[in-house]
Amino acid sequence: MKRLKTKARAGMILFIFGVLLSGCGQNNFPAEGIITENKEPAKEKADGSNTLVYAGENESTINPVLTYHDELTDIIFSGLMKYDGNGRPVADLAESYEYDAENFTYTFHLRKGVKWHDGEMFDAEDVVFTYRALIEDDTLSSSLTSDYEDIVRVEAIDDNTVEIQLDHYNAAILGYFTMGILPEHLLKGEDMNTTAFNQAPVGTGRYKFQEWDMAGGMILLVRNEYYYGKVPNIERLIYKTVAVESTKATMLESGEADLAWLNAGYANNFRDRENYRTWDFSTADYRGASMDMKSDFWSRNSDSIGVLNYALDKDSIVASVLNGQGEAAYSPIQKNPLGSNPAANIYSYNLVKFDEEMEKLGWKKGTDGIYERNGERFHFTIQTRDYEEERVDIANIMSAMLKQAGVEMEVVLVTRFDWSAGYDGFLAGFATPFDPDMAYKQFVTGASDNTMSYSNERVDRLLEEGRHTEDEKRRRELYGEFEEVFSQNPGVLLVAYLKGNYVGSSAVDGLDTVRVLGHHAVGVMWNIEDWRITR
Repeated sequence: MKRLKTKARAGMILFIFGVLLSGCGQNNFPAEGIITENKEPAKEKADGSNTLVYAGENESTINPVLTYHDELTDIIFSGLMKYDGNGRPVADLAESYEYDAENFTYTFHLRKGVKWHDGEMFDAEDVVFTYRALIEDDTLSSSLTSDYEDIVRVEAIDDNTVEIQLDHYNAAILGYFTMGILPEHLLKGEDMNTTAFNQAPVGTGRYKFQEWDMAGGMILLVRNEYYYGKVPNIERLIYKTVAVESTKATMLESGEADLAWLNAGYANNFRDRENYRTWDFSTADYRGASMDMKSDFWSRNSDSIGVLNYALDKDSIVASVLNGQGEAAYSPIQKNPLGSNPAANIYSYNLVKFDEEMEKLGWKKGTDGIYERNGERFHFTIQTRDYEEERVDIANIMSAMLKQAGVEMEVVLVTRFDWSAGYDGFLAGFATPFDPDMAYKQFVTGASDNTMSYSNERVDRLLEEGRHTEDEKRRRELYGEFEEVFSQNPGVLLVAYLKGNYVGSSAVDGLDTVRVLGHHAVGVMWNIEDWRITR
């Protein structure tokens, strides 16, 4: 496909921007914001040349208490803390904080003069409202609540001071205080799950929401000229809601997008090409078949998940599907600073060993070459979203390898995951890029993101102790033991960790690959205020 020249691309973006602005007149955003430290807002002609078009993900909700792996919540909202490039939590809406170890209490001293994007003042009551929603609202449909279950009290001492008390020491909680704060004046009395705010968010962050063209699949953001930190260089961001991976690549090729996360195969097509740049981030994002322990098949046969690892040539999958942009996976916290215990890497690709272990478990091959036990064939179903080509390829190769070994993994393509249809699992992706406690809500019995109902008493104990242990050396030991226990009794048939391959126009500059990214390579915009686009 012929590539558009810079002038043509700028014209296209100007056209898109003009269409979006045509319906913006009814938004009640402030004409002025707070100016701190004698900082004047940047002035720039709105001609489309300083607009970044980002081919992102499908979106339905922009609310930080409901969606945690999302670029948009990170740049529209601000938290008490934020992650720096090295993944460490540092002060953000809080200028400073103290910790009272005796009473497990954090005292946050908030920035003064911060305004919401609608012009209302931010204060301590907004913080109280946000965290009380997480710990007190029983109707909240959120996978995050287990991150905050140690909070017992949230109190505004004055307009600029908040106390948050825990019932235990929690090693990960400062990182969880990076979650975006919500405006009480807009959400008090609202149903957080269904409020219209979720499609018209108002935050205090670097960019403010302007319009959501759902029919056109575009979300328009404009920079917050009165942001309390560094005001971004790029004036406007058009976030295209795109599900299909090939569509993102086509948009980059035609000039309809300036930047996108692509799977390794598509990204490889742009390497060393004129007018394009590629950035390869490290991620903590793994792929594997997550088994639904509620299904009839796994309720009877969960003892036979781990042995399947012997039948998978994971290095071959990395080399083929991922074009070498990744590595074989053996632990759900393998890419975490406190993870990667080599003692948990207990499986290798070995079909002879696979047969031996299957025999020990009581499985016998039937006349058709498929293993059977107690009159039941080793056949299970894994749902995979049809538009995620990389996951489909991984699932299909897994299926072929397992079939060769005598196990049937049926890949069922779906448009969206259906948790009530009776499938035995799904082709999953998760990440723990920051504290390893991020695995708590996925694997502790009954935790808020444990969608597959995994349960193991030793895992529960280790993750609970890891969360509440202060000594880092001891924490490393606990998480290393968790990795070993999980490898022996896994809930996920792990396959590979992915690199985060971003492709963009050569006009885009400033992306910093120091950050380890999360699920779906989220986190790339951690330093978006430093990005530039030069047309």
